[in-house]
Amino acid sequence: MRAALRKVLIATPVTLLLCSVGWAQNSTIAGDVKGEDGKPVQGAIIKFERKDQKQNLQTKTDKKGHYVYQGLGLGVYDVTVNLNGKDVDAVRNVRTNGGAAEINFDLKTAAERAAAAGAAAGAGAAGAAPAEPERGMTAAQKAEFEKQKKENEERMAKNKELNDAFGAGMAAEMAKQWDVAIASFQKASDLDPKQHVVLSHLADAYVSRGDTKTGAEKDADYAKGAEMYSKALELSPQDPAYHNNYGLALAKAKKVDQAEAELNKAAQLDPPQAGKYFYNLGAVLANTSQPDAAGAAFKKATDADPNYAEAYYQIGIVLVGKATTTPEGKIVPPAGTQEAFEKYLALAPNCANAEGAKAMLQAMGSNIETNFAKPGAAKGKAPAAKQDTKKK
Repeated sequence: MRAALRKVLIATPVTLLLCSVGWAQNSTIAGDVKGEDGKPVQGAIIKFERKDQKQNLQTKTDKKGHYVYQGLGLGVYDVTVNLNGKDVDAVRNVRTNGGAAEINFDLKTAAERAAAAGAAAGAGAAGAAPAEPERGMTAAQKAEFEKQKKENEERMAKNKELNDAFGAGMAAEMAKQWDVAIASFQKASDLDPKQHVVLSHLADAYVSRGDTKTGAEKDADYAKGAEMYSKALELSPQDPAYHNNYGLALAKAKKVDQAEAELNKAAQLDPPQAGKYFYNLGAVLANTSQPDAAGAAFKKATDADPNYAEAYYQIGIVLVGKATTTPEGKIVPPAGTQEAFEKYLALAPNCANAEGAKAMLQAMGSNIETNFAKPGAAKGKAPAAKQDTKKK
């Protein structure tokens, strides 16, 4: 039995759970609305009219004038600001490519643009049709009109280039072509350094490429991935998934203390998912030979989520490592070891570690059921692992 116990204890590193950002099928459009007085506009209606199929969606700005719409399908949209029942500004033909686009509105600029267009229309009605929109404007109006026209053209071109670069990065990421993904996400980030979603994907690409390297190249990619996540968090400091993935990147870069702080922060920001973050912390600590601290983290995971099966299994593994043997050769595990493995088997009777848990219990001399089953669980099928998804 001692040999069986030793065999089970020779295990692969504890698996970490990345909180992936799901952009394969959905996009986000967000931004700010400033009034003609330069202050944030609360309660403005932001309308999203899809052009490639019939769909009309809307949201409202908050007290800071900010709006966000998550989960937009891939397509082409007109984004319009409606204030007091009147459409006051719009950006046409915004193409979503599975990422996040930022579209801001300045109603003072919109009003000036409308006034300039009205002046041009008035001049055309008074006489012959103008040869160009600027005819009939004052010099100041014409200058403002040209300025706004140029800014709109540049914004649209920049948005398209940004979306194209991000889309190319996503395609390369799905194909695990990390060099291409890094180049594409870097281009998108250069076009708009304030897109934290782009930075998070750039970070993931660096870390994933690091997983395929060795030596100095591996270390350099892990360091770069951590740096990109740090930049993403500067822009979105309350995002628990970013703190989680930043923590995992820091762990790979051998900065365990900083990784621990980030994973604890993730759990603090997102209590419903705290079990996953504490499990990741336990995995980091277990994989860096800190069993006592790892056991405490896995215990926090089960406290946060009493149905977190894998955390119970890891608690059992930590406790087995502290087992003693009597002169007669009987294994004496610490209190709670048997309960941890039995809880795992009750929750996940058909999962990967079920046989290992049974072997542990048998090695300890427990009389166990060979067919643990959770009520309502499908027999012969392991529960699907769940990743956190984030739509910004």
